[in-house]
Amino acid sequence: MIDVAPGATVVDPVIVVHLVAGAHVQAVFPRTVVRAGAGSSAAVVEIVVAADTDLLGGTGDSPELTLEHLVVPVTELLLADDASVHYVSIQSLGPATWQLAHQASVIGARSELHSFAVALGGGYARLRTDSALVGESGTSRLRAAFIGRNDQMLDFRTLQDHRAPKTTSDLLFMGAVADTAHSVYSGLIRVQRGAIRSDAMQTNHNLVLDEGAHADSVPNLDIEENDVRCSHGSTVGPVDEDQRYYLESRGIESSMAERLIVAGFFENIASQVPVPGVHSTISRALAARTGDHGA
Repeated sequence: MIDVAPGATVVDPVIVVHLVAGAHVQAVFPRTVVRAGAGSSAAVVEIVVAADTDLLGGTGDSPELTLEHLVVPVTELLLADDASVHYVSIQSLGPATWQLAHQASVIGARSELHSFAVALGGGYARLRTDSALVGESGTSRLRAAFIGRNDQMLDFRTLQDHRAPKTTSDLLFMGAVADTAHSVYSGLIRVQRGAIRSDAMQTNHNLVLDEGAHADSVPNLDIEENDVRCSHGSTVGPVDEDQRYYLESRGIESSMAERLIVAGFFENIASQVPVPGVHSTISRALAARTGDHGA
């Protein structure tokens, strides 16, 4: 439980680490609750990591990484009126681990949530993100970056639930899949009756780096009110051949050209990490995760 008193400002981020370790551990169920009082401000970084892995994409030689684990993390972000929370979650689990994660947020009047999720590991890794805007003029800004390798399955499900007038939600999820990895994004913007002048945006971009990889994207709208502005869109495709040709025509090898294009693809979203001190770590982790592709 992270309880921020009304009116308090927590200058440094609170770091929460869940370490999945031990051959006899088959399932873990961590739960984190962040409760921000009225007018308060705080930043939280939550990390779910397996033993003998690191946040830069590397793994050790421990046999624990081949054991099947189930990790079910639940995070609740509760923002009272006029509160501000910056939240970052990083998942770096072993290749034999299944994750079923749930992030639920409740946004009060004039409150702002800036959330950023990074998914790197896991054999099957699901993240469900539900954001309920219950107070007038509340704002929810949701970001995620993910990279699937080998035979990973990355599954993202989101709900932007506008229940009050003049609320704003802005979602951007960006990812890449290589080898035979598979990603799925399914998102819903819901504007309930009474939530007039709501403004919602939902965007999902996917890079498919190998013929055996696959990405699905299913954005949805459920609008029950007039006088609102909502938009959604998604892209799924390979590396742009014109960009690749431009780099290769200047003497850059094909594999390096692809790495540079993928790095540029992720730099846009990595620059939006809401906790400044974590930006460099996430940028290096994304770069390391794609660094050996095509080598």
